[in-house]
Amino acid sequence: MLTWLQCFARPWRAGFAGRAARLAGAGLLSVGILALVAGAGRAESSSSGAAVQPVVIELFTSQGCSSCPPADALLGELAERADVIALSLHVDYWDYIGWRDPYGSPQNTERQRAYAEELGLRYIYTPQMVIDGRYDVVGSRRDEVLASLEKAAKRRKPVAVEFVPSNGGTVVIPAGHAPDRGATIWLAIFDEGYETRVKRGENAGRTIRNANVVRRMERLGTWMGERLEIPLNLDSAAARGNFGCAVLVQQGRNGPILGAGLMRLDRLTQQ
Repeated sequence: MLTWLQCFARPWRAGFAGRAARLAGAGLLSVGILALVAGAGRAESSSSGAAVQPVVIELFTSQGCSSCPPADALLGELAERADVIALSLHVDYWDYIGWRDPYGSPQNTERQRAYAEELGLRYIYTPQMVIDGRYDVVGSRRDEVLASLEKAAKRRKPVAVEFVPSNGGTVVIPAGHAPDRGATIWLAIFDEGYETRVKRGENAGRTIRNANVVRRMERLGTWMGERLEIPLNLDSAAARGNFGCAVLVQQGRNGPILGAGLMRLDRLTQQ
């Protein structure tokens, strides 16, 4: 039996381009904690096998916002790059204007509000791209997005995030120099993408493509400079059909990103 969401949305594969923006009011954040386990082990590289330090791009978007589809398209392009971790975080504050975004989440809205406070912004808006936790850019302004991406890529990230794909997955954070207040370790579980036919609201009649749609964001704990091995227990996420996960190591709680890695869940092994 199909759910209402399955009737209107179907998985897709990424690719396309962008422009525009909307406004809304700001606030604060809180998320749950999972346990840490310290120790040693052999890890695989986070993405392509080389020592890549990817730039993290978080797009705050909504299917109820008429300015967002161009930014969604641009994120789809960026998601194809090996040097980028592109994540689509759907907010819920535009749901009242006619279309309830099936991927909208109050948790994503809270994360955006936390960025607004961290970056000194007076409001939150869509489409917003936050690049490496440092730069705020209107997500449809292609040239500005690419310029900020290039600027972020020139900054060295001090933390090399690695994955061990066996037994549900483990992320390895090496020992190193941590900020005074430590760094928060986030796990984002995402689907490869969806194509949705919007029936109501500002985008009525349009088919919207969203890449790397975050379905869950969890706080794994705090890194204070020690080597950590953190079990991710991703077998259930893989069984549900989730496509991948990203681990972000972020100064303080929502500050600059110090390191990040991505793993496809179909690469999990049982040994």
